[in-house]
Amino acid sequence: MDTDRVRLCVYRLLQLFSTCAAFSLVASLGTGMGAVSHWSMFIWCFCFVITLITFMVQLGKYQPSLPFSGKSFLFTYACLATVFCLSASIMYAITYIQFLPHGPFRDQATAATAFSCIACVLYALEAAFLWLLFLGETTFYFATIHGLFKLLETLVACIIFAFISNTYLHQHQPALVWCVAVYSICFTLGAVAMLLKLVKFENRLHTFFPRFLLGQTVLSVLLYASALILWPLYQFNQEFGGQPQRSSDVSCSDELASTLCIWDQKLTVAILTAINLLIYVADMAYWIHFIFIRSWASAITGL
Repeated sequence: MDTDRVRLCVYRLLQLFSTCAAFSLVASLGTGMGAVSHWSMFIWCFCFVITLITFMVQLGKYQPSLPFSGKSFLFTYACLATVFCLSASIMYAITYIQFLPHGPFRDQATAATAFSCIACVLYALEAAFLWLLFLGETTFYFATIHGLFKLLETLVACIIFAFISNTYLHQHQPALVWCVAVYSICFTLGAVAMLLKLVKFENRLHTFFPRFLLGQTVLSVLLYASALILWPLYQFNQEFGGQPQRSSDVSCSDELASTLCIWDQKLTVAILTAINLLIYVADMAYWIHFIFIRSWASAITGL
């Protein structure tokens, strides 16, 4: 086993320990943690399972039999795991730890967040190591402008999912259920786009594939625009059953504060929706520019 493989194995073992420790510490706190805490646990469990599978595949040397580039997959997963663990660390800290009284429970939750941050750093180090290791041999998707946009869109979507996993935020209005569907549809379309890039599907459709990505991004912009209108309208406009004032939400009472209150969660989702819409608009502008420049270059070449 060469030095590079040993280094990757060390990264994986430390990642497995960190994610397992974060999950175990939070799970041992018991019930009443809230939707965001459960979502953070899901992220740590997901990263642990995929890292374990990747570690076993690496030890067994099965990568040549995979239907895609092992290098691209490893780098892509390392980037995504970095984003996932970062989002879990941020969400768990701001929505749960700060509301716990000082004592063993708070120390345990803080330790879980620390392990999540360590896992995030380890995944980032692995991504940087893989990028340097294979520099010049292959082009990694997340090292491109469009890949960075997709990474940011995925990060914001993961944080949104953490909040909307609390069904109390949206189950009472069909318009809000539509917003949840928007977040899910756009996330799924982005995942499909990343998967197609990972398996190098664009090599089969040189001309069509950029237009497909542009269409997917335009659709996401339109869907997010509708969510940006409907979510605040039905959450904060009293005529549509919303609560315009934070004080009108009984869950925001200081005596009941054990996690981020419902009104604050609604506001957070609204802000994150606006942020992701801006990212999708920038992504759309990139693809419009890319297709226009390619068409212009082809026209000049054909003259």
